[in-house]
Order: sequence, then C-alpha cells, then structure tokens
Amino acid sequence: MSEKNVQDEKTYRGLRKFNLIMGFLHLIQGVFMWVVSNDTTYPIYTNFLKFDLSSRSLTPDPKLLYELPFGPAVAVFLLISAVAHFYLATVGYSTYVKNLKKGMNPVRFYEYALSSSLMIVLIGMLVGIWDLGSMILMFGINAMMNFFGIMMERHNQTTEKTDWHAFVYGSIAGIVPWIVIVLYFLSALSSSDAKPPAFVYAIIPTIFVFFDSFAINMLLQYKKVGRWKNYLYGERVYIILSLVAKTALAWQIFAGTLAPV
Repeated sequence: MSEKNVQDEKTYRGLRKFNLIMGFLHLIQGVFMWVVSNDTTYPIYTNFLKFDLSSRSLTPDPKLLYELPFGPAVAVFLLISAVAHFYLATVGYSTYVKNLKKGMNPVRFYEYALSSSLMIVLIGMLVGIWDLGSMILMFGINAMMNFFGIMMERHNQTTEKTDWHAFVYGSIAGIVPWIVIVLYFLSALSSSDAKPPAFVYAIIPTIFVFFDSFAINMLLQYKKVGRWKNYLYGERVYIILSLVAKTALAWQIFAGTLAPV
C-alpha cells in the first residue's frame, strides 16, 4: 500500500471518529432543546379559497391549521444531523468510504435536504411566513438545492473538466428562500407595531453567511485550492460547518424565545 493510501486510510478512520463525536454533539443539543425549551409556538395558516356570497367571488379564507411547538422543531434539525452522523460512523461507514474515494458523499446532502430545509422554514416563521403553502415551497426548493449538490458530485465523476451547471442551478435555488425571508423581514421593519424580535436581526445575516459557506467549500474543492485539493479536507469542513450553523441557529433561537422564564 502506497504512503498516500496509508494516509487516506488514517483520514477515513479519523472521519469515522469525527462523525461519531459530531453525532453526540448534535444529539445532546437536540435532547436539551426538546426537554428544556418553553412552550412557545408559532402558527401555521392555510389560505384556501372560499366563495363569498355577498360579493359573488372567490376570496382567501385564512384559517389556523396548527400551532407549531418551536422547541421540538429546533430539536428535530439537530436530531436529523445526529442520526446521519451516527449512520456514517457505524452501519454506513463502508459505503461512506467507498463514496469518499469517488469524491462524493450523497448522505451529507440527503441530510441537509431535511435539516437545512427545516432550518430555513423556521427562520421564515420568525419573520412571519406562516402560510402552509409558502412553507412547503421554501422547504422544497431548499431541498432541491441540496439535490443539485448530489448531482454536482455524481456528474463530475464522469467529466474530465468540472461541469458547474449543477452548482449554478443549486445556488439559484438556494437564494430564493432567502429573498422571501428578507422581503418579509424588511416589511416588518417598515411597520411601527410589527417589528421582528431583536434576536432575528442577528439570525438572518449569520445563518445566511453559514449557508453560503457550504457553497464556498464546494467551490474550493472543485477549484482544488490549497488544502481543498484533497477532497477529504473539504469533507471535514462540511462537517464542521454543519455543526456550527445548526448550533448557532439553535442557540440564537433558544436565547431569543425558547429559554425558560
């Protein structure tokens, strides 16, 4: 076995241990959020049409569908990550290594499709996006951004020169929910009696930067800049970014609205 292969094997074992540690860090935070958070809820509305007899026309009929407990909702995106990390460190380890050798990790993006999409929906709820249809669309298009990430890694297994189409399309998909969030946030700022909570002012820029960091990490991987020439270095950066982004959002929400009084 060559020296490079020996070094890579050590890196794979290190990533296995790293995933296990990250799984426990996500698990501990998720359980804490679920158990300790207060009973704060945010509403989810439907706006189906009804026939207005007086005007003889179709009009929106907003109705409260559900009061979402925010503590458990925050816990869920942390627990989703914990499950993914434990899977990669245990029963999925051999497949994980096999894919890493090809320069890909589909499980990462499947997990992001769930966890980061839930995160974007919760951020939207903080600025007043409470319509069920809008929430489903935000979740779906953010998930598609991550599926484009899978396509980026899978497609470029068969190309001599990096094909950036999936990266570009994924970036376009990823920016759409943020445009909606910023529109709602600015609208709230312009109102004298409906301003968002102070902690939301910090959440939007910090989590937006973290979301962008994942794209930058992929860009550096495929541009093979510095230490990113080794795909495994970028994999470790993904893991760190995931923990930091989820931790930052969870604790900002906890401090702002979920901490017991």
